[in-house]
Amino acid sequence: VRTCAFRGGHSMHSDASIVGFSSQFWLEQAVNEHPSIPNFQFMVYPNSIPSDSSCSQAKSARRIPIQKFECDGNEFNPTTTPAEKFRKDYKLPDYSIKNVELTFKIQTGSTQVSSTLKFKRKSGVDPSTPLRLDAEDLKLNALAVNGRTLTTSDYKWAQADVLEIAGPFPDEFTLTTDVSIKPEENTQLSGLYQSSGVYCTQCEAEGFRRITPFLDRPDVMASYVRVRIEADKAACPVLLSNGNLVEKGDLGGGRHFAVWQDPFPKPSYLFALVAGDLGSIKDSFTTKSGRKVALEIFSEHDKVGQLDWAMASLKQAMQWDEERFGLEYDLDVYNIVAVSDFNMGAMENKGLNVFNTSCVLASPTTATDNDYERVQGVIAHEYFHNWTGNRVTCRDWFQLTLKEGLTVFRDQQFSMDMTSEAVKRVGDVGALRAYQFPEDSGPMAHPIRPESYIAMDNFYTSTVYEKGAEVIGMYQTLLGRVGFRKGMDLYFKRHDGTAVTCDDFRAAMADANGVDLTQFERWYTQAGTPQVKASGTYDAAARRYTLQLEQSCGPSPGQPTKLPYHIPVRVGLLGRANGKELCAERVLELREERQEFVFEGISEAPVASILRGFSAPVKLVFDQSDEELAFLMGHDTDSFNRWEAGQKLFTRTVLANAEAVRAGRPVTVPGPLLDACRRTLEDPVAERSLKAYALTMPPLATLAEETTTVDPESLSVAARQTRREMAKALRASLEAAYRDNLPVPGQPFRVDQEAVGRRRIKNVCIDYLVELEDQPAIALALQQVKSESSTLTDVLAATAALASCSSAGTAAREEALALFYSKYAKGNDLLFCKWLRIQAGADFDDCLARVDALLQHPDFSIKNPNKARALIGAFSGNLRRFHAADGSGYRWLADRLIELDKINPKSAARMASAFASFRRYDSARQALMRAQLERVRDTPGLSKDSFEIVGRSLKDD
Repeated sequence: VRTCAFRGGHSMHSDASIVGFSSQFWLEQAVNEHPSIPNFQFMVYPNSIPSDSSCSQAKSARRIPIQKFECDGNEFNPTTTPAEKFRKDYKLPDYSIKNVELTFKIQTGSTQVSSTLKFKRKSGVDPSTPLRLDAEDLKLNALAVNGRTLTTSDYKWAQADVLEIAGPFPDEFTLTTDVSIKPEENTQLSGLYQSSGVYCTQCEAEGFRRITPFLDRPDVMASYVRVRIEADKAACPVLLSNGNLVEKGDLGGGRHFAVWQDPFPKPSYLFALVAGDLGSIKDSFTTKSGRKVALEIFSEHDKVGQLDWAMASLKQAMQWDEERFGLEYDLDVYNIVAVSDFNMGAMENKGLNVFNTSCVLASPTTATDNDYERVQGVIAHEYFHNWTGNRVTCRDWFQLTLKEGLTVFRDQQFSMDMTSEAVKRVGDVGALRAYQFPEDSGPMAHPIRPESYIAMDNFYTSTVYEKGAEVIGMYQTLLGRVGFRKGMDLYFKRHDGTAVTCDDFRAAMADANGVDLTQFERWYTQAGTPQVKASGTYDAAARRYTLQLEQSCGPSPGQPTKLPYHIPVRVGLLGRANGKELCAERVLELREERQEFVFEGISEAPVASILRGFSAPVKLVFDQSDEELAFLMGHDTDSFNRWEAGQKLFTRTVLANAEAVRAGRPVTVPGPLLDACRRTLEDPVAERSLKAYALTMPPLATLAEETTTVDPESLSVAARQTRREMAKALRASLEAAYRDNLPVPGQPFRVDQEAVGRRRIKNVCIDYLVELEDQPAIALALQQVKSESSTLTDVLAATAALASCSSAGTAAREEALALFYSKYAKGNDLLFCKWLRIQAGADFDDCLARVDALLQHPDFSIKNPNKARALIGAFSGNLRRFHAADGSGYRWLADRLIELDKINPKSAARMASAFASFRRYDSARQALMRAQLERVRDTPGLSKDSFEIVGRSLKDD
């Protein structure tokens, strides 16, 4: 699964307080998407009442204000505190499922699901051991074992979501069940639900239990030999499931059916079903072995014209995986369906991917450059899961990073090859620092392989996904690309068709290359972001440079002390005169708390370039002057470290100016930073996208990580005033670069590197210029909004830049927002979300009043996860306005969380993570946030999802 690209509550984060190009880049570039950042799922929901035909107290699965259930004398009294699960308690299931047959009879208002499950009792398990099945929010109509109908004396509800059937059982037996569910009423969007008239499923992590009683865990892999779907033909002409279509036909009475068969065993979380009235585009791909695969992508009829880019991306991904990893697709068909209501970004169900529309639709009039890149990456991510997630899956959910971290790494590598390696790396690290580093330093900190959870959906996090991908990347850095491929080949050879652990992957990498990776396991067991301190000395007489490295990692929840990590550190040494490499680049392996590394034959005192390519997810502390950083920004042969040097200069400058703001002094911008930015603007050969990113200030979330106590007001003001002073000093260069990168009249729309780079650098320039808020700059931005030659990327960037204007720019702000809505956002949900996000993330005085009013907008629905993230999530990421000193932003968010938790607990829990770092703020703000957290915690009937996030945030308070 790919988590949702917006995280203010996992969804991928947003630092909506950065304006203009900066916000557009950091809001849209960070993609993390199934659940990504942070969080989800259940408790003993009063709406999770299992029932059977003889259960008078719970005839239908609906919410009731009690937590006590009785079924013919079988009483269950849930505890008020949800239970925590621990990795150390893992045990194999007592029973396995060999074959699954399912029949869905979809009717308006209710769907009947019949299942036939072939069970096998594990060797050594006592025949009297009860069969415990997960079951939630369904009405139980009938149960039978080997044809014998069970009565209520044969089973009980051991927990609100656990159906326990008494033994004894033979070695092998058949269980048949019949249940009723109500997908139209399923606002949690987990299990089978309806979205814009289309029935679809989302079963990861624990949604299949909301469809039928089952061993709903990833280590139970079964063959789905027959899935039959029946529905009204007019309402649901398209009937899809996993695998290959084997039969279809009419039933009479206006109904029809389809039967699907999946030849590969899979866990229940990969089951998928779609039924609805959809349009599609078709294509095919011929694998390296010569097999032709039918490809089809479905959407609502009026969106079919936006599917071509997704299809092209899919074919690129299929070819790339064959060439890079030798992995070929294994079914006859590959289907993708885009739906409007989806908690994640996309889901890799075997042969039938279900996507959030935001991650599949793209056309010149509906998608930005970042949207095109996101669609390409997420399409690839879900396809790559066919091997890293589906063919080889997780033994248990604690191992989630095994499939997600690995697959994120693979989609990152693919995107590097499709676009620009340097640009992609910069974007990935920028998102990691903005969203994962804060997670690592807060109460939700956890290793990439968590040790415990209450609601598993809360751990589809940036740590599991993005930091997990960095850990996979370190294998490649240590072993080389060839060695990494050897490890991957051995991993698939050993484990194809099984459910395994992170240790199995690490063992394959070690064994294939004959190396010891024992210490490397600490990346899986320890939370937090390690810090690496560097210092260097040069001995001119001996022509020797000695680099001292020291590592440490601060305490995190449950882990007061940490052992040393195995950290790969890529290092280059540059001559001070011209930036020439003084020796070959080296990968240093830091294993101890302190180590020295010696470089011989160094002809002069070098400028060290450390942690090239961001070779490990650490914080580097290295004392370098402004002049040295400016030198690296202009001369480092490593593109990432050129960008990194600029980010350090920006960070140093803004933090110093934040102190100046607090002291009432004017802000200043050091000459080396201005000179470096001027050279970057005027560089005729540098890659334009890299130039744009080099000129983009770190987001406030990243800057806040560099402070001990976050001061939202002074940090936000300092960032804006720093940008304003830079715009004054660089105005001539900014205006020249803007003119040089205007679109060529009559040129068709393109999304190649050259065209995208032109738009990026141009929009960085307009973002800086608008910060001046003088008439020429505002008129230029407004002209860009109105111009018929502007792409959507250009219109959005100029609108976002104007959104934070006040005084002289207020009228232009309102004109731009009104125009964007009327011309683009009205009638287009994805663009409407962009319009919401711009306003929720803007920095103007009545931002909260504007956001609150948008809740009543006729196009807004809190039930739609994309819209909820775009408005509520974006505002919670607005550093200055959300953290208003009077606490109004906190009260507003708490109200929304309480409301949303009753509708979609997963979305609510993700949003609640905005409060997680409240201890980083001053005592007054801490008290205000704590009060709202306690109010949410004490809400009657709070979901398990929100309970965990709020509880962890308040722990030890």
